[in-house]
Amino acid sequence: MRFGGQILSPTSHVSSQGLWYQDSDEDDNEVILRGAGLGGWMNMENFISGYPGCEYQIREALTETIGQEKADLFFDKFLEYFFTEQDAAFFVSLGLNCIRIAFNYRHFEDDMNPRVLKASGFKHLDRVIDLCAQHNIYTILDLHAVPGGQNTDWHSDHGTHLANFWTHKDFQDRTIWLWEELAAHYKGNKWIAGYNPVNEPTDPKHTRVVAFYDRIYDAIRAIDPDHAIFFDGNTFASDFSHFGDAHKKWENTAYSIHDYSLFGFPAAPEAYAGNIQQLRRLRRSYEKKREWMDQRGLCVWNGEWGPVYARKQYDGDKTDEINEVRYKVLKDQLDIYNQDRLSWSIWLYKDIGFQGMVYIDPETPYMKLFGSFLAKKHRVAIDAWGADDSAVKGVYEPLVAHVLEEVPTKYQSLYPFPVWKVGDRVKRLARSILLAEYLVQEWADHFIGKDEAEIDDIAKSFRFDHCLKREGLNHILTENAKAVK
Repeated sequence: MRFGGQILSPTSHVSSQGLWYQDSDEDDNEVILRGAGLGGWMNMENFISGYPGCEYQIREALTETIGQEKADLFFDKFLEYFFTEQDAAFFVSLGLNCIRIAFNYRHFEDDMNPRVLKASGFKHLDRVIDLCAQHNIYTILDLHAVPGGQNTDWHSDHGTHLANFWTHKDFQDRTIWLWEELAAHYKGNKWIAGYNPVNEPTDPKHTRVVAFYDRIYDAIRAIDPDHAIFFDGNTFASDFSHFGDAHKKWENTAYSIHDYSLFGFPAAPEAYAGNIQQLRRLRRSYEKKREWMDQRGLCVWNGEWGPVYARKQYDGDKTDEINEVRYKVLKDQLDIYNQDRLSWSIWLYKDIGFQGMVYIDPETPYMKLFGSFLAKKHRVAIDAWGADDSAVKGVYEPLVAHVLEEVPTKYQSLYPFPVWKVGDRVKRLARSILLAEYLVQEWADHFIGKDEAEIDDIAKSFRFDHCLKREGLNHILTENAKAVK
């Protein structure tokens, strides 16, 4: 498989132009990976699935509320229904050929029983990899949450804003152990395009991430010399400026950027019209992320990107107008990517209606059960991703002003500044961590009194035949999947 020009998998290879695939003695075949992230599945996320806080919190709360057996039933059925043969068939019908599968270390290891492999973790991961293979869809395995948390956000499932993975060697050792197990399990699987060992690291020192990549590369290569490895840049896959010559030790490796644009979110700096200045800003942001790779002739993969979308229940008559602007941002980004024959994985395949290519029908049992709760979540802007805080600005702005007044300017640039400015940090900690904690039990209490059949129906809400399609988004993706061959 040639991926944007270099060589990646059994045998896939990476070059500066892209990804290539080679079947044993056959010639190399260029493959430009165009697909989406399967997020919110084996690594659940609050804005994707409609709960507050982190996945480990709702799993604990639901177990305490309705018992282990019923909680296990819900989560197992959720995993079963979220991606089925129907999803794979629909995905490939759009002309897409790759799914980046986000998963959580907790499926394979318990914190209180470290380095003891839970074979049950492979149940659904193997199933979906095999389903994708049956439909000629490549997969990239994305370890989205590691012990201790590799970044400052909810999606690393550690419940705090401190990325303790970088300060505790044992967390890193456990992650290496897990990748050794994964590499042994998936070695030789030609439909796996490669491994994405750590999602969106945020290492404040910028050097520990490179040292860890050295270790994880050696550990994987000792077991699996063939599959490509995709390394994210530091600071949410945006910064390779401290990587120096590290790439000289790594073969068959691609480098992942996450090219989100603020123009695709409620907090956009200005109304997007696609004018010359805005197009330059889009391109400059993209080129800055990939600058280190371009200087060295290395392979670039855009592992995450994409706007979020307005919803009728929250945005009313403005919904279609807002979404047309978001589609404009999407198209303009794709125009840039097509010029570089870039491989990409848009975020997101499926959710409850904010960003997914398909989303849960509002008339399903899950959405009806949580309708008023989801409306409250939206109103109080509890999820950090794409938050519209217009209804609660007056609550938090005085706190932000207080911090700005009391903290001298030279001390305000705490990492990951400037991604997080003072206001971002204060609001995330106050809403997405503190307030979210208080809403976890309220989410779990919705399941009280539900029997097993009702719990199954709630989980079944995520099945493909109970979803709606975001036709505008899917049409654009199809057209652009065909645009570069």
